[in-house]
Amino acid sequence: MIHLNNIRKSYRIGSRKLEVLKGIDLTIAAGEFVSIMGSSGSGKSTLLNVLGILDDYDEGLYELDGVPIRNLKPDQAAKYRNAFIGFVFQSFNLLPFKNAVENVALPLYYKGIGRKERNRKALEYLGRVGLADWADHLPSEMSGGQNQRVAIARALVSQPKVILADEPTGALDSQTSLEIMELFEAVNREGISVLIVTHEDEVARRTKRLIRLRDGLIDHHAALHETTLHA
Repeated sequence: MIHLNNIRKSYRIGSRKLEVLKGIDLTIAAGEFVSIMGSSGSGKSTLLNVLGILDDYDEGLYELDGVPIRNLKPDQAAKYRNAFIGFVFQSFNLLPFKNAVENVALPLYYKGIGRKERNRKALEYLGRVGLADWADHLPSEMSGGQNQRVAIARALVSQPKVILADEPTGALDSQTSLEIMELFEAVNREGISVLIVTHEDEVARRTKRLIRLRDGLIDHHAALHETTLHA
């Protein structure tokens, strides 16, 4: 599903070049449930942006479902994102002036699906995350956990093959975090690959594989240790 070979990414800061990813080799099979950990500045968010086709890379090869992802025009990048990827963010990224069903339906609008069918599917997916009764509520009228459930329903509604979640439990209390992780587990059981960037050990423990980044590279020594923890 996802194959990275020697991915390098740097940013220019004034006259200085800051190398963030320094040669990432990574393969994630269809249906895997993976967490990515690492200290601040280790390259987690940059890696997620590359995987999500939100950012290009300088060197190497990224293949998504056998398709090389490199130097895509904005409309091509959007097409692949819509076809393959659902995003879940720590800050939910819901539109404050749209209610739950409208927020969930948004990816279908970009796919050119008519309003009636959009709303039908959005209601179906709200039901799947336990929020059918909250369809008409604005984000400001719901709790953080409810907003994250709406965000997960929005990520799922276009039936992606991969969910990329960036600190999805970071703004939630421990009980709500547990409920959100149970939701991700249910999503993964349907065969959808789930990648979660997290700093929380409890979240990482619930995934089936842990990748640690250190200074822009995968820490393979940590990976060997983590394998025994996850066994």
